Amino acid sequence: MPQTVLRFEQAEPPELPTLQMKVDGEVVEMPWPERTVAWWEMWKASPQAEHFSSTDWDFLLDTALVHARFWSGDLSAAGELRLRVAKFGATPEDRARLRMQFAQADEADSKRPAGSSSKKRYADLKVLPGGGDAVAGS
Repeated sequence: MPQTVLRFEQAEPPELPTLQMKVDGEVVEMPWPERTVAWWEMWKASPQAEHFSSTDWDFLLDTALVHARFWSGDLSAAGELRLRVAKFGATPEDRARLRMQFAQADEADSKRPAGSSSKKRYADLKVLPGGGDAVAGS
């Protein structure tokens, strides 16, 4: 099956809009649950957010509504919430399924002494004759 390659354009995360709900047939403004506000800020600061396009943020904004329902006591929203956040790599299992992993190189580089390069560390290594087929311990 042919693949379509898209040009990636990172999008800035939107702020949570005014939450409006219908109560007794009337639309009223409601505060977002504190837990949903904290959840939204967590996603905005997540490493995954670097890779979110405008459509990703739009889908996550709709997911915030599901999150708000859940944290307002509507436990029937739990399944939909779990399905939606899994698409963004919310848990280690989700990230493994999506083939996401956190880069370890930045942490390793920060622990390496300043001025240390692979060229300096390995400059004195020599290739031994006949070493290509050697197996350790044989």
